[in-house]
Amino acid sequence: MAAFKVAMSVDSYMIDAEQDFSFQNLTPERIVDALAAVGVDPQSGLLALNSYENRVYQFTADDQRRYVAKFYRPARWSDAAILEEHQFTLELAQEEIPAVAPLLLHGTTLHCYQGYRFAVFPSVGGRAVEPGDLDQLERIGRQLGRLHAVAKQGQFQHRPSMNLPVDLEAALAALRSSPLLPAGLHDAFFTIAELITTQLQQVDLSVFAQQRLHGDSHLGNMLLRDEQLMFVDFDDARTGPAIQDLWMMLAGEDRAECTLQLDVLLEGYQEFCDFDLREVQLIEPLRSFRIIYYMAWLARRWNDSAFQRAFPWFAEQRYWEQQVLTLKEQYAALQEPPLQLQPQY
Repeated sequence: MAAFKVAMSVDSYMIDAEQDFSFQNLTPERIVDALAAVGVDPQSGLLALNSYENRVYQFTADDQRRYVAKFYRPARWSDAAILEEHQFTLELAQEEIPAVAPLLLHGTTLHCYQGYRFAVFPSVGGRAVEPGDLDQLERIGRQLGRLHAVAKQGQFQHRPSMNLPVDLEAALAALRSSPLLPAGLHDAFFTIAELITTQLQQVDLSVFAQQRLHGDSHLGNMLLRDEQLMFVDFDDARTGPAIQDLWMMLAGEDRAECTLQLDVLLEGYQEFCDFDLREVQLIEPLRSFRIIYYMAWLARRWNDSAFQRAFPWFAEQRYWEQQVLTLKEQYAALQEPPLQLQPQY
């Protein structure tokens, strides 16, 4: 594969513990000025898209084409980590794998304006993928197999690797410090959360092959455009086992349905990339981790007013009651044997 390196000469954004890491100063005027600084002239209004971790806006430029400007949450990633994400998507695009990659403007894909880092992407429309559709799952498997075949040709140096024990401890610490968990549910919640954590701490991901990943590969991050499947949002790209990019595609309500869906997904995947069937045992541990990590993510970001508007139920008693039940169900799922697939791939 021909080398294509993203320029790293962008002015470094220095992370300062005393700096305001919010988006409160990211006004529409500042966004337009930032885009003008890289030669992009919005002719329409800025349409805020459904993004919480970052701030993402769609607009039409003076060339009458639609673009998306993504302003990164300050202090979350280093410049080098963001540029590695960009490099990964550019490699995929170069291999004609449908992935939305940023535009190269003034020799780089990452820009900085008055403390805010941003990138500009082409706007790609499309419709959502239907969960559980077996024909679509086989196509998704093929696309993920192609993506992983490219991913295995390089390594991340600046983006994180999955580490369940470390990441879980950080997530539980965030939840313990959150004032949103009702006092009356505190003991019940942490009793079951810590049981799950104890079991997940025994899961050693390092015994499986590690590779570059999309990292947050679920149906919401795929679009159907002109009958082509398109990957979007590589913001959580990281290193880990291949199954992390596969298991969230499963939408079955019972083991038999999930087994069938996984079988179809892997049938497409294995046309382009080998898969270690041992990784199937990681599905329920990774699902358990995601449940806890998602709650911790909301707790960490709760001071961001965008989260309070989008997830008001996170502060309600009934949400936490439901989460106790969800964790109990998930703990039971961890006690069951993994899905069984025939080694026919």
